[in-house]
Amino acid sequence: MKAVLPLDDAAADLATVGGKGASLARLTRAGLPVPGGFHVTTEAYLAFVAAFHDEIDPGDPERTAALFARHDMPEDLAEEILRAYRALGDDVAVAVRSSATAEDLPEMSFAGQQDTYLNIRADALLDAVKRCWASLWNARAVAYRDQNGVPHDDVALAVVVQELVDADAAGILFTADPVTGARDATVINASWGLGEAVVGGQVTPDTITVSGAGVRVEVGDKTVMTVRTPTGTEERPVPGELRRRPVLDEAEAAELAALGARVQELYGTPMDVEWVRRDGAFAIVQARPITGLTQPVEEWNDSLKGDYLWTAGNLGEAIPDVMTPVTWSFVRLFIHEAMSASSLPGFDMVGNIGGRFYMNLSVVYTVAEALGMKSRLGAVENVFGKIPPGLDVPKLEISRWGIIKRVVPMAIRIQRRVRANLKAMPAFLATSRQRCEELRAAIAATGSGPELARLWADEIKPHVVTSCRMLEAAGRQGGSTLVYTRDKLRKLMGDIDAEAMLTGVNAGGELASMGLLMGLSRLARGEIARDEFARAHGHRGPHEFEVSIPRPGEDPAWIDAQLAGLRDLRADTEALLARQEKAREAAWARFAQRYPGKEARMRERVRRWGAVVRDRESARSENMRAFWVLRAFAVRAGELTGCGDDVFHLYLEELLELLNGNRAALERVPVRRATYERYAALPPYPMLIVGRFDPVRWAADPNRRADLYDARGGAAPVSDTVTGFPGAPGVVEGVARVISGPEEGDRLGPGEILVTTLTNVGWTPMFPRAAAVVTDLGAPLSHASIVARELGIPAVVGTGNATMRLRDGDRIRVDGERGTVELLT
Repeated sequence: MKAVLPLDDAAADLATVGGKGASLARLTRAGLPVPGGFHVTTEAYLAFVAAFHDEIDPGDPERTAALFARHDMPEDLAEEILRAYRALGDDVAVAVRSSATAEDLPEMSFAGQQDTYLNIRADALLDAVKRCWASLWNARAVAYRDQNGVPHDDVALAVVVQELVDADAAGILFTADPVTGARDATVINASWGLGEAVVGGQVTPDTITVSGAGVRVEVGDKTVMTVRTPTGTEERPVPGELRRRPVLDEAEAAELAALGARVQELYGTPMDVEWVRRDGAFAIVQARPITGLTQPVEEWNDSLKGDYLWTAGNLGEAIPDVMTPVTWSFVRLFIHEAMSASSLPGFDMVGNIGGRFYMNLSVVYTVAEALGMKSRLGAVENVFGKIPPGLDVPKLEISRWGIIKRVVPMAIRIQRRVRANLKAMPAFLATSRQRCEELRAAIAATGSGPELARLWADEIKPHVVTSCRMLEAAGRQGGSTLVYTRDKLRKLMGDIDAEAMLTGVNAGGELASMGLLMGLSRLARGEIARDEFARAHGHRGPHEFEVSIPRPGEDPAWIDAQLAGLRDLRADTEALLARQEKAREAAWARFAQRYPGKEARMRERVRRWGAVVRDRESARSENMRAFWVLRAFAVRAGELTGCGDDVFHLYLEELLELLNGNRAALERVPVRRATYERYAALPPYPMLIVGRFDPVRWAADPNRRADLYDARGGAAPVSDTVTGFPGAPGVVEGVARVISGPEEGDRLGPGEILVTTLTNVGWTPMFPRAAAVVTDLGAPLSHASIVARELGIPAVVGTGNATMRLRDGDRIRVDGERGTVELLT
């Protein structure tokens, strides 16, 4: 039996000397300043308790302590311990510390669970060792093991005996910030005397932070210090002149931080280090991994760039998720090509706030004001949603002439590009599906990273760019037609008839945003096979921009769930469309009667309106098909490099470097993944954000608002009424079903009213089950409005506060003509 080992012995491992002892042995062997000493091994403990082990009762600490005290240590063991003690010097004061085999682990520290005895000399040493052994069974240690699922029979206790440094100062050093998780800062707690007052929390120590920014000192009011006495240690008041005096100067803090860096380098992980100082010299008396350390994260937050008004409306509805880094790269490419105005020098037209997509309305309002177009800002609300009354929109600090110099040349370039792309659009729409299938097949056939990178440059990126430019062209053709045709009809015929006259866009099944629903209906009736459904509609879904999430065409379970939902329809989709067709023709008859001779001209205008909507939705659909190609590209990259889903946490440039053999960016993946998971765990952010926004602090605020965050303060209170845009007319009473995401779609019963933050194409299969639709986000030209109008389902969109004011199960009345929602019970 090896009862005693030198402190630096190579055999001093976890099983032999416990966690604390193994750590001190490692530090000593590495040449770090550690007070001399020795280990009393776990074998010595097991030999001592062998005679009464079965009598130990974890539920009765006092009886167990008495049991240890009653038994004498075997003479040969006692002599071996005393011999090692005498080798330290003549009557040396020592610290006797417990070191359990389940201690100082990366997952669990067990810090402070067993006992330590200071200023011990020869006559009290053996008793201190026995009391340390007994402390393995004290109430704290037993409860901690129970809490962490550590069986009591799986642990044993060693004891570390070390020379006691008669410290004039001591404390704890963290090689990473234990609060924020920042790895670029060392945090030091320091107080006078021995370290027990700091470790035990009896004193408010100085806190010194050492980082690249320098040394920052917060001086604590140090009222108590632990000092040596002839019989042990005691707590004494700190002399008045020392209470507010810094314990360490900047040079000492830097020296101590450098010592901590050596410890962290040795262990390869952030460390919690107990240190002491005597006559200006530092020593380490313990080191353990920091447990529960927050994973370091990046900050994805463009709201910090300035005081702007950001909106999640419009594209934010199509991109509802927290984006992985590679998705954000693809979205930036999409924005650059599909929204040329976003590349205007000096303007941040779009942003990533906490991983979510936002558009900068301050740019829109500044440009409109500079160009004398303030009167047309109402059209902006038709696209992006309402701005609360009285909200002062911050403007960019740029002169009117500066805007004109930037905007006019860009507008001319865009107009020329749009004209050229509109000519090419019919051919693109006709061939896009086949081209995407060819690209996905080519991606699957690649056999190496460089080959896939060449395919990206030669074929994938050019097709994606083309699809984005076609969407830009489709969106810009007849822009005024979309807004003003609707407004004119509402003035001539009133809301109900106007909305009915604008339906029929899906006649002949040509409205792409209805394609997913119509395809599921055909699949349910057996008119098409699953393979054909997947090829035609498998690229559309609730998360179609996010490339880390499988498309419906890859996910049979998603298709099964939607088919199950169709069985519960309150009315067949085709029946809803037929009913709406009757309402449409009746409205046109009333128009002809009221305005004789004007019907043909108005029908032509509405036909153009429908054509613009169809082109826009078709181009958007094919753009999403291109994003399915982008997903196939990213997934194949993960396969070829062996990195799996780590590739989703790289930016595009890094992913291309990885394909060509440079793996350096992979070291950033853990931090990126932690950042993504941190943001994804938060609730959806407000529809409107003004100024600098902290998503984590906002989410922690019990009074947070989902409609508006204004860093300037003074925002109007949330309205008690729920009002929004009239999305589709009709009045319905029913039960509100508040749904946070499309994955909860099975909670929506037939005839209930769907209440949610936003909808996109992926929500379409739910619509025929709903008696009405109410959303926080949205505008008359949003997805919810278009689809609800086609199906004749009353809708109120862009309320801003529906999910805050309505509870699941409330009985409500939805008036889609007036844009109001009334709580009945």
